[in-house]
Amino acid sequence: MLERALRDLAEASARDTRISAARDRLEDTLSRHAAGVQPRSDHSLIHGELGPDHVLVDHQDRPVIIDIEGLMYFDAEWEHVFLDLRFGPDYRFLREAGLDTGRLSLYRLAMHLSLVAGPLRLLDGDFPEREPMLRIAEYNTQQVLARQQHP
Repeated sequence: MLERALRDLAEASARDTRISAARDRLEDTLSRHAAGVQPRSDHSLIHGELGPDHVLVDHQDRPVIIDIEGLMYFDAEWEHVFLDLRFGPDYRFLREAGLDTGRLSLYRLAMHLSLVAGPLRLLDGDFPEREPMLRIAEYNTQQVLARQQHP
């Protein structure tokens, strides 16, 4: 996760001067978060981007999860960071006790970096609906900058 976040940081830095100016502090912040994460042997099956548009109801009123290309065994904290981002104040209904706060911190910053780098990469080309991507990148840029640790 640290390697992925550092790649996203490099990519975001190349496209946003604010991220570039904070790059060293953000690298330090990522490294500190990663150093606090201890190995674990148990993992969860996670969707990767679970949301209401990824759950349908079949003809017997049973939930069916769709769009599962991101399905993987990984830390539940990754899914919960996404759920918190996706549901905002309503995440309180989905919160789970016992999640690793160190992982949550690392994964939250990593996810925000990904949501800066990815949309900005799309905007390098002729992506048709630019405004929503710009809003996603801007929101996540603000989140990244708010999470940098100052010396």
